[in-house]
Amino acid sequence: MMGRIADRYAMTEQGARDFVKSVFLTVLVNIAKMLPVFVLSYALTGIIDALTAGGDVRARLLPSVAGGVIALALLYVTFLLQYRSLYVTTYAESGKRRIALAELLRHLPLSFFGKRDLSDLTSTMMNDCELLEKAFSHFYPQMIGTYVSTILIAMAMLVYEWRMAIALLWVVPVSVLLVYASRYFQKSYMLKNVEARRAATDALQELLETVPDIRACNRKDAYLAGLNAKLDAAEAVNRKSELVTGSIVTAAQTFLKVGIATTVLTGITLLSEGAISLTVFLIFLIAATRFYDPLGGLFANMAAVFGTQVRIERMRVIQNEKQMTGSADFAPANYDIRFDHVTFSYQDDEGLQETVLRDVSFIAKQGEVTALVGPSGGGKSTATKLAARFWDPQEGSVTIGGVDVKTIDPEVLLTDFAIVFQDVVLFADSVMENIRIGKRDATDEEVMEAARLAQCDAFVRKLPEGYHTMIGENGAKLSGGERQRISIARAILKNAKIILLDEATASLDVENESAVQTALTGLIRDKTVLIIAHRMRTVMNADRIVVLAEGGVQETGTPEELTARDGLFARMIKLQSESLAWEA
Repeated sequence: MMGRIADRYAMTEQGARDFVKSVFLTVLVNIAKMLPVFVLSYALTGIIDALTAGGDVRARLLPSVAGGVIALALLYVTFLLQYRSLYVTTYAESGKRRIALAELLRHLPLSFFGKRDLSDLTSTMMNDCELLEKAFSHFYPQMIGTYVSTILIAMAMLVYEWRMAIALLWVVPVSVLLVYASRYFQKSYMLKNVEARRAATDALQELLETVPDIRACNRKDAYLAGLNAKLDAAEAVNRKSELVTGSIVTAAQTFLKVGIATTVLTGITLLSEGAISLTVFLIFLIAATRFYDPLGGLFANMAAVFGTQVRIERMRVIQNEKQMTGSADFAPANYDIRFDHVTFSYQDDEGLQETVLRDVSFIAKQGEVTALVGPSGGGKSTATKLAARFWDPQEGSVTIGGVDVKTIDPEVLLTDFAIVFQDVVLFADSVMENIRIGKRDATDEEVMEAARLAQCDAFVRKLPEGYHTMIGENGAKLSGGERQRISIARAILKNAKIILLDEATASLDVENESAVQTALTGLIRDKTVLIIAHRMRTVMNADRIVVLAEGGVQETGTPEELTARDGLFARMIKLQSESLAWEA
């Protein structure tokens, strides 16, 4: 049962147990709220009997006062227990939910992130989790608890005096049906509201990231007009959502009050006929003033409950994604990378597939440099990412030392990889810590030695605080070449068995490229190296070249063999030589 609750509401099993406990305590609180009604009815009955029969009023008042004190004490205790259950445990569960979601994202394939908007994922982790925290501390336990306590109290009323009970209760199912009948419309507007807000947030984020380009292209007015349109659309959807929700809730709450009128009319009729006593009439009048309050609060929060369902569904989509798992034991015989008839396709949101690699087979041997070259879109970067298990191929296998990478946990596998991508990712931290990511326990001296080998030391020394200078978001304070050299220093520091270099020196000038190539020569000794490069001079010293074009292997061999073969590789060298000669 707890597993089903946890799955339905996107929580842990401990969270499900705490949720059930909070519902039970909410039921107790709602029942305890009715205790003063029973105490007051007992007192009124005694007073009326005493006045009509000439008894002692004080004999009934003393037990009533004692009952009132006990009722207040029970209210205090139940409220205290409910508070701890609703808020303390819910906030703890919210922290677990965020951590579990972050852990889940670590084990998802990169294809998931390619299909999902990053701002949308951020919204799920921050905004959706925050709203779920509020929902399970303020809405859901109260909603279910109110349903249960209302049924129990209604049954007690029906047993006590069924005619008065029907007069008081008949408005409840009608009001509940009114709210639930509008559920589809409310959820629809909630979803539109979420999508409109996300579109506005995306536009704002895009504006902040592309301000230089917008100014350079003189598109400020046009872009701001589009941004304002998205903000206006989000505001309009929000107004409609609030209007629809408010109208329905107000109508349901107003209709509940009709029950007070029917209770009074029914009571007066039955009292005039002698069918009930004045005491019974007064008891139901007092009960009517208390009975509808929890339901009115419930209706006010129903819109939030419906909106929470949208957030839960968004979170469950992530939780149901297939994770990349595998063995934590990785002990290959060697570090040769073998592609054996590998076929891989990217899939978009509509299920359409774009095949990038078709029946690709080659070997990158340990102790050698294997270069992947070819026209753009030929599958070079995809091949290196398959080797590191960023994705899994649809057909064929990628093995390292005879071990299929599909069987290894990605995080375990990547401990033996050092990767330098063309698109460098740096963190809003110091130069020292950005390089130290390659080896978390590295000393400052080891970090600076890696920086010297990557030709970073000279420009780092000129920074205001040297290696402790904060470089901004994604290294915003550095040039493209400086950012790439820090990435190379990170790889040098890691000193892994397998090295993937995707246009690692593309942003460097000729002088620095030569120096970094010298540093990389020491780094790649006795390691398996896969290099992607468009500059032919970068790969002329490689041990083996694999030419990828149109998703397949067109040629393989040494640089000398491929040059003499006068195939695609030779034509690429010729075209690039002609281009350089023309530029000169």
